Amino acid sequence: MTATTIVGNVYDKYGTRNPVARWLMNNFLAAVSELYALTRPRSVLEVGCGEGKLADHLRGLSHQPERFEACDISLDKLVPGLDERIYFSAGDIYQLPFEKGQFDLVVCCEVMEHLDEPARGLAEIARVSSGWLLVSTPREPLWRMLNLARGQYLLDLGNTPGHVQHFSQAQLLCLLATQMQVTEVRSPLPWTVALGRKR
Repeated sequence: MTATTIVGNVYDKYGTRNPVARWLMNNFLAAVSELYALTRPRSVLEVGCGEGKLADHLRGLSHQPERFEACDISLDKLVPGLDERIYFSAGDIYQLPFEKGQFDLVVCCEVMEHLDEPARGLAEIARVSSGWLLVSTPREPLWRMLNLARGQYLLDLGNTPGHVQHFSQAQLLCLLATQMQVTEVRSPLPWTVALGRKR
């Protein structure tokens, strides 16, 4: 993580009232939910949980794992009212406080773009998985172009605060291939969402 690490989202994309942003988020959540359901995990870890809203969404789906944990470098951004069956803990993606192969599925959405060393972070989430990895990032340069189109982060050429990596879909899949065999890819505008088995 960087000295200017941002935990959670710059704005409330899960609770936005903007109809276009809501449509985009619904498509993102549908893609993540579909891939999550394919794994039917008994144990789940979300790394980089931010406010806890994605963990809460996944925990509420029809498939009910026996164990669902979520972690982030800080838990200060967790919102109230999250599912009480989720166990939240503090943890650094570069040194997760879990044993090797402890989770059937590790979810890591909207995190890799914040890392100075994404390959190292990916290796660590692969270490704690016994099988599946579910990873997403914004798809560049589309992400920044859409930010510019809505008049956001103009001085930074559309770069969202905290984003230090800028993955095209091909670049993300190339990185993921170092640790996992990608089996499914979804492209909800403007993200790449990938599921695979660890190598």
